[in-house]
Amino acid sequence: MSAAHPGETAPTCYRHPDRETWIRCQRCDRPICPDCMREAAVGFQCPECVKEGARSTRSVRLRFGGAPAVNAYATTLALIAANVVVWLLISANGGFGGRLLEKLSLIPGGNCAAPNGGYYPSLDTPALCSMAGHTWADGVANGSVWQVVTAVFTHVEIWHIGFNMLALFFLGPPLEMLLGRTRYLAVYLVSGIAGSAAVMLFADPVSLTYGASGAIFGLMGALLVIGHRSGAQMQQIWFWLGLNLVVTFTQSGISWQGHLGGLVGGALAAAAIVYAPRERRTPVQAGGLVAILLVSAVLIAVRATTLA
Repeated sequence: MSAAHPGETAPTCYRHPDRETWIRCQRCDRPICPDCMREAAVGFQCPECVKEGARSTRSVRLRFGGAPAVNAYATTLALIAANVVVWLLISANGGFGGRLLEKLSLIPGGNCAAPNGGYYPSLDTPALCSMAGHTWADGVANGSVWQVVTAVFTHVEIWHIGFNMLALFFLGPPLEMLLGRTRYLAVYLVSGIAGSAAVMLFADPVSLTYGASGAIFGLMGALLVIGHRSGAQMQQIWFWLGLNLVVTFTQSGISWQGHLGGLVGGALAAAAIVYAPRERRTPVQAGGLVAILLVSAVLIAVRATTLA
């Protein structure tokens, strides 16, 4: 701020020539009126200098290029909400045996749906199913390609969604704090689709698969990769992963294909993010994630063609 001298004419604001002022921008020294004053760390600055300062200030980034999360639980809670909404809709539609479950679950080749949510193995064509008085459920091979995504958000039993969402609540926020929202969400979705690809390749063509478990396993795989890259102690994650793998292969009715596919997909997605070179980090990360999705899509398409 400048002081007036005897006989000196008051300068006018550079943005408002009709307004006299003795106040000057601390950065460019141009006169500014009260309407143009912007409070700075020391004194006041003009609007242009404030904008220039904002442009020249480097934004804070996380170690692997993501933007820091304002609320590390926001994305996880949104994913949980999406799963809960789908679960409520399926429950309202009749749960097992409901048409919505058949539409959203992953069925590689289609099946003759049974009222209890199962299927009739011997009625393996739409014609035979119709002749027996039952309803045929289209699968990915019959054009229901959305199932490779919607199955990741589909649950029926309350214990199933409860366990998966509890795991997501504990695994998701640490990943969002490490990777940022966009990269965390990418890992989740890539893991889920990779799990669907494994189901398409290795599961019974008439089986019905659903649940977020593949994506959950992907998050565990991602945490292991990030921990290895950072030199962190990962005994706890190894313990929970081992325990879940034991359950996967010892309990009936669990899709080991989806779990292992999601685990591999999540580990590869995390590797594409954390091992990308700093110089071209973002395009390399994006290219790696897209490559995993493309490989998954090709495998799904090839398998669907053989089942059609």
